[in-house]
Amino acid sequence: MNKPYGYAGRVLRINLSEDTVSTEPLDVDEARLFLGGRGFNAHKLYRELEAGIDPLGPENKLMIATGPIVGTMFPTASRFNVSAKSPLTGIFGDTNAGGHLASEMKFAGYDQVIIEGAAKKPSYIMIRDDLVEILDGGKLWGKTVFQADGLIKKEQDRWTQTLICGPASERGVLYGSLFANQVRAASRTGMGTVMASKNLKAVAVRGTGSIKVADPERFEELVLQLEKEIREHEQYPGRRLMGTTRILMMANKAGFLPTRNYTEGTFEDAEKVSGERLAAEYNVKTRGCFACTIPCSRIYTVNSGSYKGLHGEGPEYESLGSFTSRIGNSDIELALKANDLCNQLGLDILSTVGCIGWAMELYEKGLLSKDETGGLELNWGNPEAVITLIHQIANREGFGDKLADGSVRAAERLGKGLEYTVQVKGMDLIMADPRGLKGFGLGYAVATRGGDHLRSEPFIELSDDPRIGEEMFGEPGATMRMSDCGKGKLIQYFEDWCAVIDALEPCKNIMQNMMLLEYSRAAEVYRVTTGIQISPEEIRAAGERITNIERMFGVREGITREDDTLPKRFTETPLTRGASAGTVIDLDQMLDEYYKSRGWSLETGCPTAETLRRLGLGYAVQGLF
Repeated sequence: MNKPYGYAGRVLRINLSEDTVSTEPLDVDEARLFLGGRGFNAHKLYRELEAGIDPLGPENKLMIATGPIVGTMFPTASRFNVSAKSPLTGIFGDTNAGGHLASEMKFAGYDQVIIEGAAKKPSYIMIRDDLVEILDGGKLWGKTVFQADGLIKKEQDRWTQTLICGPASERGVLYGSLFANQVRAASRTGMGTVMASKNLKAVAVRGTGSIKVADPERFEELVLQLEKEIREHEQYPGRRLMGTTRILMMANKAGFLPTRNYTEGTFEDAEKVSGERLAAEYNVKTRGCFACTIPCSRIYTVNSGSYKGLHGEGPEYESLGSFTSRIGNSDIELALKANDLCNQLGLDILSTVGCIGWAMELYEKGLLSKDETGGLELNWGNPEAVITLIHQIANREGFGDKLADGSVRAAERLGKGLEYTVQVKGMDLIMADPRGLKGFGLGYAVATRGGDHLRSEPFIELSDDPRIGEEMFGEPGATMRMSDCGKGKLIQYFEDWCAVIDALEPCKNIMQNMMLLEYSRAAEVYRVTTGIQISPEEIRAAGERITNIERMFGVREGITREDDTLPKRFTETPLTRGASAGTVIDLDQMLDEYYKSRGWSLETGCPTAETLRRLGLGYAVQGLF
């Protein structure tokens, strides 16, 4: 068939080694099977990369893709995925962000950009509709994300959208991030480091086209109905005022707020560092991504104190919590400063704080000396140490150099402390202690990109409503946060649903966490957008297909059931106070249920040949052997 509606209809392929640019028509069969965004990247990476390649070698490919509803006025449809083999974990690397880059990419005429090889000198890519250039990036090299963005806009125009890596990525920090619109962070798995390894500082896009939908009348009806539901939702006021920072006090009350490197689940000074305080004392205005109905990003200003004059955007809950409770810091302004530094230098905040929090715990336990830290006193919340370490990590200097490869490699270099790292498959965890959210714990263990919540994010656990669990999964405990029961079915369902969201590319905060979209509605949205006839069952199968091909990427790199694990403090040591005290995670039981639900081997944790063939992934069967 001709190019479907919704999609831009082209894939852009840029080979930096050969200095060539080419375009390919969108594969309509691929669109039906993998939908877009994360699905396109997962499919092509598995097919085009060989097992065992060096993630920082020219043979790795960096892929940027967005979804069919992006570039329309569908609420919150602004997201994109960046994927490659991860230098941090050695498995499937993938990260997602919002802003305006994805819509601009669609307006320029591309659903996916594939970057191959490595440039001979620092460069950046400029995409202006059909004109695609590999330009000299020498003047950008060494610049912060904000500085590089300004220089590109000065050279091109102020409406140019950018995706930029920072100095940390240039220096080979394994968890370097990418940033769109300066602060929209595609932060996890080291995709910025992959970009920098290609001698590439940025991808800049300016598009003048538009996106047409197949059934404009019905599409408009769906958009207006969703906008109405969003504005009438009980979470709307809090999300508009505080964004994700509203979670901090809720997590503290429920007893799963990571505190002092997950040794505790409640923070005594939570109110001092809360989203409520941030909104009341520092926020100036809000800002939204393309097509957003809830502009939940916040512009803040610090008017006094050590960081007077600091002006920036954010932080999100993960950043705010990471730089406060996770490291025992009660100064909200330190968190704002640290967040801003990480954004400018191009660091993944979760991995940065994962390393800092780990080092602080060792120091507090007497396992790490002042001599070993280069004179830094790594007591909980020490502001000087936090700021110094961020700079040291980004510049690969001093003790920070040991932390620049992630907490696992840091423990290996020091020869101690591995048992205190809070990570899965080499990636540091997020700001939710799984002893208080058992489904999240299973999700961390099996996530295809390493320890992560966004591959499943089953916030429905917080309902603590057994009726929902019984109705959806035939198991009341599935939607009760402290229960181990039914979590395999829960995580399978939400992993596949998250894959669909990441392929269509609306915002998870709205379409998943506010429960405004489900398979039936998603199928209708896809049909009226693209004109491709698809059922709710086929949409769900697409999510399952994406999850399975990502798992096979890991299997091909050696991932088995033994790697689907959690830090021992979550499976052996209960929290001692707060509303989540007294329990640990029975991971083996949950894994068995999960593998059964997926049709994977209980022994190896690998998809079976039968499951792969059922999903149309027969070409991946050889990866099992």
